[in-house]
Amino acid sequence: MKKYQRIAALSLMTLTLSFTYGCELRPKTEKEPFLAEVMKTDEATKKNNTVKIALLLDTSNSMDGLINQAKSQLWDIVNEFTHAKCGNEMRPELQIAIYQYGNDALSSREGYIQQVLNFSDDLDEISEKLFSLTTNGGEEYCGAVIQTSLKQLEWGKNADNLKMIFIAGNEPFNQGKLNYKDAVTNAKEKDIVVNTIFCGNYEQGIQSNWKNGATLSGGEYMAIDHNRQVVHVSTPYDDIIIKLNSKLNKTYLGYGSLGASKFEAQAMQDNNAMEMEEVVAVKRAVSKSSRLYNNKKWDLVDASGDKTFDINSLDDKDLPKELRGKSKTEKIEFIEMKKSEREEVQKEIKALNAKRLAYIAKNQKNESEDGLEGVMLKAIKRQASAKNYTWE
Repeated sequence: MKKYQRIAALSLMTLTLSFTYGCELRPKTEKEPFLAEVMKTDEATKKNNTVKIALLLDTSNSMDGLINQAKSQLWDIVNEFTHAKCGNEMRPELQIAIYQYGNDALSSREGYIQQVLNFSDDLDEISEKLFSLTTNGGEEYCGAVIQTSLKQLEWGKNADNLKMIFIAGNEPFNQGKLNYKDAVTNAKEKDIVVNTIFCGNYEQGIQSNWKNGATLSGGEYMAIDHNRQVVHVSTPYDDIIIKLNSKLNKTYLGYGSLGASKFEAQAMQDNNAMEMEEVVAVKRAVSKSSRLYNNKKWDLVDASGDKTFDINSLDDKDLPKELRGKSKTEKIEFIEMKKSEREEVQKEIKALNAKRLAYIAKNQKNESEDGLEGVMLKAIKRQASAKNYTWE
């Protein structure tokens, strides 16, 4: 009898472990895999260790404030994610998708819903799409936009990954033909958490079903003053960081069909951030000094970090003018020089940002966390902790 009890106890322990591990962690098997299998598992782990966030933004007439908060606070969210860890040492990738809904300029046949951006880790592209949003009248169908994002986006089936929807708006959550309860239930079945952000009074959001929409999927209900002016604290380090950002841009070596256009896009998003406010440009520069700002699809320095990269696989015409006609050795040496320059600039920006954050902590009084960035980060961290994510 005791023998069977021990077997049952071991079985229960194994089952418990399988549910508590997150972030691709797995208990060690009795049989050690071959080296090739280990390498394959490591690559799959890195590839799949991704946080996916879909932003569903109401772009009707009254939502200008919400869109402005999204534009200015994107970099705060990215910068916070640079400190995220999954399990022991692994760093998760971050992908963001964007939908707009409730805008009269959109197709009525599509329910006034549009996918602005599929899941992307291209931070310049994410910024560009946010800045492309404009507001205009409309009917806001929350259930329909949630369901559309579930169908159109590739969420994946890995239960260890963190998959989240943040939907923001200010009209009743139950508008439209598609019942929001069905859409939210579908999300829960796919292990996607729906978080709702009501732009207005907290109690009004509860009465108009925004809280219920979140609760049904295990998500969080939040309310923000979307028209509140975002207050950024200027510091003595801002100007230096902005100058270093210009220096950082000079280390990029565009190649291939995307090289020239993406280099221009980088500069355009720098300008967009600066036009919002100088401090927003500073936060963007900090993001550009992080691991999440990777442009290997068009920049030779980032591409050279890929094990499969071979400079000789590129035609001379696809290379920047500095490298055309050079030998392989000369090309590699030039790329390594730019890489070294970039790492030095990024190191300076990170050091200055540490001083900047210390200055803000000392001088900012009664910091409000009820803006878009504040409520999103609170929800993300709470839900991420359930899947073994930590912040350092």
